[in-house]
Amino acid sequence: MIKHSETRKVRYSSEKMFELVADIENYPNFIPWCDFVRINSSFLSPNTKIKILNADMRVYFKVFKETLTSEVTIDQESKVIKVEYVKGPFKFLRNQWIFESVGAECMIKFYVEFEFKSKLMQRLTGLIFHEAMKRIVKAFEARANELYD
Repeated sequence: MIKHSETRKVRYSSEKMFELVADIENYPNFIPWCDFVRINSSFLSPNTKIKILNADMRVYFKVFKETLTSEVTIDQESKVIKVEYVKGPFKFLRNQWIFESVGAECMIKFYVEFEFKSKLMQRLTGLIFHEAMKRIVKAFEARANELYD
């Protein structure tokens, strides 16, 4: 199993950062290795601000190209986004974002864990995973700078 967690304070509000991460349809515009996102279904829970999406995301790296389907729960009130894996190249994948206001700024807590079905892919990914996470975090920060500065 591969895990990564990170806590980071950014100079933008929790509302803005939440909106940025929740806008998964725009990921191909700025996330490395993501070239396609499709929302298969969207459901807004009655009397709450919770949206549940079923979405496909295609990721690529050199000769590796896979589409994974996930259920994304976007809780606007608590500023939490959870991703649960549905199908694709993994045995499992869990991902969570938590956005907390710190004055006019935001504390972001990010967690991801997964395991590939293929032992070879698991080993290969383990070698580059932390560097890839750094690039993805930088991509979100650059996107925030682009949108909010």
